[in-house]
Amino acid sequence: MHVAYWITAGLLAMFYLCSGGLKLLRTSEQLRPMMAWVDSLPMPVVRALGAVEVLGSLGLILPPVTGIRRWLALAAAIGFVVLQIGATRVHVSRGDRRIALNLVLFCVAVVTMWLSTSWL
Repeated sequence: MHVAYWITAGLLAMFYLCSGGLKLLRTSEQLRPMMAWVDSLPMPVVRALGAVEVLGSLGLILPPVTGIRRWLALAAAIGFVVLQIGATRVHVSRGDRRIALNLVLFCVAVVTMWLSTSWL
């Protein structure tokens, strides 16, 4: 069960660390080709989402590695589930039906959430 957790958590952490890092470091013009929705939100909100994604990535990895407050891994996985529900709603509300990545990330986050209960 721990191996499966590390696989799913590692994939999620890598994706969200990259995605969050881009949101923190790039301008809206640089983000627009990858994320068309950035124009519909103020840039401080996009930066905040990036920070949440980076912190969530750390939350998936550091608590199980250090053994300190392992429940934070579950909280981070729940956060990513909620994040993908919101992201899917944003895409659908804008008329963008390309939500396959959101659905895959949602499913991986749900599995990671379930697997993270083994750390409790």
